[in-house]
Amino acid sequence: MEEKKQIARMMLDFMHRTIMHYAFWYSEAEHQFGREKAFEILDSAWHRSYAVQMKRFSKLLDFEMEDNIPKPLLDLPVEKLEEMRKAVAVNWLANDGVWFQAIEFSRDMNDAKRTNDSTWAQFSPFEARTIKKMLGLGDYPGIEGLKKALQYRLYNYVNKQQIIDEGPKSFLFKMIECRVQIARKRKGLADYPCKSGGLVEYTSFAETIDPRIKTMAVSCPPDPHPDDYFCAWRFYLE
Repeated sequence: MEEKKQIARMMLDFMHRTIMHYAFWYSEAEHQFGREKAFEILDSAWHRSYAVQMKRFSKLLDFEMEDNIPKPLLDLPVEKLEEMRKAVAVNWLANDGVWFQAIEFSRDMNDAKRTNDSTWAQFSPFEARTIKKMLGLGDYPGIEGLKKALQYRLYNYVNKQQIIDEGPKSFLFKMIECRVQIARKRKGLADYPCKSGGLVEYTSFAETIDPRIKTMAVSCPPDPHPDDYFCAWRFYLE
């Protein structure tokens, strides 16, 4: 049994190394060729990498693929698939928090916040571009395109959000429930001051969906906010 555990641990470590190597390849591609070209290369690399890995795992573990999706996933009930989708999204958020705390505890809060904001400047455009391509939104999908895209963010499967129409050129976006802030509230802690990160996150996401769209922070901690939401943002076309 001990030998099996050792092999299993090493296999999982191999997966971690693969993920990190993949990330380093993208990081260096962006450094060498710029973000837009790196995104194009990433699209090609991701599809080829996925195909190679799924072919190998499906043969090894004896499962079929259907429309490029492992069939065991498609054999699950819809409810279970939805649970798994949410679990993956929550794990993403947990991973974000783990990184924040790792830097906070090894350095300090200021360094953690600075790194957090810089990371969102990278991730938010990537997520927006991924969603934009998945939905086929085109280059300038406008306000309606942004509304749709926000519903496919990882955050949409983690927190409770609300969109309030203000006309054809503007809408208000509210974070009604935020897992991070609710957890802090349970512990008797003040709101995490996330406004600096939010400005980077929401502005870059909206601009990637449509470069004409502007972003304004209505209220975000450390700003005071009413009890019915944690932060609110206005997106508009001038």
